[in-house]
Amino acid sequence: MLFKPNPFLEKIRGVADVRNGIIVDGPTVSIYPDPVKLAQFRITPLDFQTQLTAYNEGVRVGKVQEGEQMLNIRLRFTNFRGNSIDKIKNQPIFAPDGSFRPIRDFARVELSKGDPEITREDLKSNIVVTARLENRDIGSTISEIKSALAKNVVLPAGYYIVYGGTYAQQQASFRELLFILIAAIILVLTVLLFTFRNFRFALLVIFISILATGGCIWALFLTGIQLNVGSYTGIIMIVGIIAENAVFTVNQFVMTYKVTSDVDQSIRYAISLRIRPKLMTAIGAILALTPLALGIGIGAQMQQPLAIAVIGGFIVGLPLLLFVFPSLLRWLYHKKS
Repeated sequence: MLFKPNPFLEKIRGVADVRNGIIVDGPTVSIYPDPVKLAQFRITPLDFQTQLTAYNEGVRVGKVQEGEQMLNIRLRFTNFRGNSIDKIKNQPIFAPDGSFRPIRDFARVELSKGDPEITREDLKSNIVVTARLENRDIGSTISEIKSALAKNVVLPAGYYIVYGGTYAQQQASFRELLFILIAAIILVLTVLLFTFRNFRFALLVIFISILATGGCIWALFLTGIQLNVGSYTGIIMIVGIIAENAVFTVNQFVMTYKVTSDVDQSIRYAISLRIRPKLMTAIGAILALTPLALGIGIGAQMQQPLAIAVIGGFIVGLPLLLFVFPSLLRWLYHKKS
């Protein structure tokens, strides 16, 4: 065992039922032969081992078929039910001349409480230390565990620590969701480039969409909800919804600008025309998701992080669409002029 994790790991808040992963098997009989005594009676180590194997395991005398398997038939003379350490010590060992003596004359027989089992993964020996999480998020708990292990555990060369279980699954899910988020942004940017054929418009819409995700993080922080798969899904949804609303505004602005050739008038008209759909979308979504965000109803807590993330994204995204986005659009066109 490399270390005893219980003393300092159990002091970490949220960590309960720490198990060090050391599994001890049942009582073990160890036989240590004396080479000098074996040589006196001309008993080779291989001879000695063969006789011990016959005593402990029996002698294989044949095979019998049972179904699709071939089972070994062993002939043994040991009654294991009534076996004891004294019987093992008195078991005879035969010399080449036909004489015999008990095992205790040739070896030291000891009974130990048990030896730790060696577990392997990918042909490497490992020790699995487990614990249960209680009333705390897994991210901050793992960070504190890493700090505690760095201070209290000095690993020999070739040894390393791997964090698995729920934490590993969460990190794998986050990596996949991050890839999905980046792919969604790239796809939205591609659609915008095909729609407007203007790289500045596309970047502006993506910029506003990414800013709106700050509202998701803000809402999760205020409510004390950890970033998980559900809340990550809400962030991805907000990117698409805010981008969709911004696209309609830009489309209306471009159509009006072609007629009036006035940037300010086109922006005011596009915003005034799209303000009602934006408010209806945001308010409707917030009201619909409020019961889930409050955890009302059976199973609502499972979708609570998603609801809170979407509501926070709409609360921040709506001012961005109505004030920040038109200002940036106006600055972009005046700079172009």
